[in-house]
Amino acid sequence: MLVLLPPSEGKAPSGRGAPLKPESLSLPGLAAAREAVLTELVELCAGDEDKAREVLGLSEGLRGEVAKNAELRTAGARPAGEIYTGVLYDALGLASLDASAKRRAARSLLVFSGLWGAVRVTDRIPSYRCSMGVRLPGLGALGAHWRTPMASVLPEAAGDGLVLDLRSAAYAAAWKPKGEVAGRTAAVRVLHAPTRKVVSHFNKATKGRIVRSLLTAGAAPKGPAELVEALRDLGYVVEAAAPAKAGQAWSLDVLVTEVH
Repeated sequence: MLVLLPPSEGKAPSGRGAPLKPESLSLPGLAAAREAVLTELVELCAGDEDKAREVLGLSEGLRGEVAKNAELRTAGARPAGEIYTGVLYDALGLASLDASAKRRAARSLLVFSGLWGAVRVTDRIPSYRCSMGVRLPGLGALGAHWRTPMASVLPEAAGDGLVLDLRSAAYAAAWKPKGEVAGRTAAVRVLHAPTRKVVSHFNKATKGRIVRSLLTAGAAPKGPAELVEALRDLGYVVEAAAPAKAGQAWSLDVLVTEVH
């Protein structure tokens, strides 16, 4: 099972570990695309601060994020699972998983990123600020920048098992499973049952709980239909729609009654 996650806007500090080693990151087929984004982002943020804030969509109160980006090559690095914070990652609670669940997380979780493309939770990265919606002056829109390398690398990473897609729309734009891979992909929404509306906070929190539940239970569904059964066994209310034609992903709605 490969689980596709969005990153978090807020991130933990880089800390005092050894700096980034780009060659050590997973998915080496993304290396050239990563280097291109990293180089332009560092140069942008080391130059005109106001321009950098405008490009990155940062408020005056987030001016410090520009200085942080300027030092990405020398800042300390930590496992991505420690860098990403926020509602989804709080609910996922990687640090409190038992040893077996942590090993499953290391194998199966893939976090999408405007800067790195995608990383595993064990990859060591510095704290940064660069969403997938950014349009860099040189490279252009990052979603478009990542599509070609992702199309080459992600099908191999997906292997022959289930792909559980929990990404937000901006990150889903960087790679859309196609063909045979799409047929074993399940894209999940979380809906407030009484209103059938997506609400951001409990959407993220529930997605984090879903991943934690699967990791803790040691669930290993082979495909979307088996995932539906596994989630129902774990107490989730799930409505599933199989694709209307080949080459499309399954749609899964997880229904919750409480907003928390």
